[in-house]
Parts: sequence; C-alpha cells; structure tokens
Amino acid sequence: MADKKTAAKGEVSVYKFYKVEGNKVTRNKRECLKCGKGVFMAEHKDRFTCGKCGYTEFARKEAPKKGKK
Repeated sequence: MADKKTAAKGEVSVYKFYKVEGNKVTRNKRECLKCGKGVFMAEHKDRFTCGKCGYTEFARKEAPKKGKK
C-alpha cells in the first residue's frame, strides 16, 4: 500500500499569472496587499481572496440607475 503514488493535486500554472509583450512583463492577477509581491489573489464571482493569509476584498456592486418614467 505504501508503494502507490497518489495523483498530484493540481499544479499551479504560473504562466497564466503573467503576460509578456515584447520586453515588458505585466501581471494579470491582483497581488495581496498584506503578503506583498509574488502572492496573488484568487478571483471569485464577488470577491478577491488571498490563499496564504485569507485577506479578502469584496467587489462593489453598482447601484441601479434610476430612469425617468
């Protein structure tokens, strides 16, 4: 039983976090304000969350525009 290898949980695709244009490299994801550079935040439907420290930023909802009737 100890000889069985378990499947990898899922490796992070770091190449998705950056975009290379010519000689410039830009980051696609937000960085955590508490942890600093190199720690990216996960994008959820209504929030951004750091997987390392748990810091969360909620997305603002736009107020519905009132139209004239």
